Amino acid sequence: MTTGPARTVVRLMVGNRVSAAYLALVVLVMAKATFDSVWAEDPDPDYAWLWPPLVTFPAFLLVSTLGRTAWGTDLPKWLFITTIAVSALLQALALGAVRQAIQARHRRATQAN
Repeated sequence: MTTGPARTVVRLMVGNRVSAAYLALVVLVMAKATFDSVWAEDPDPDYAWLWPPLVTFPAFLLVSTLGRTAWGTDLPKWLFITTIAVSALLQALALGAVRQAIQARHRRATQAN
């Protein structure tokens, strides 16, 4: 039985332990940033929002560049959050694909022996 491309992408994105752990880390960092920006006693709680882009960095750079090109220089907060979410999903997809490739290579190596 073959699966469709959409199902394969979703399975690679959230259907394995590596991608799920990465997405859980991103959700945890975003929850911490939200908590710190709402209830922090710091004079400038926006530093809390430095961590989500760092956790999603390689993809965040590409997606935010595309967003700034399309939107302009002053990004609204909802676009910033969307950029983080899209970047996290793209990286989870990449992690799932790498994990699948490593498992396939391992299976071929063990079958050859």
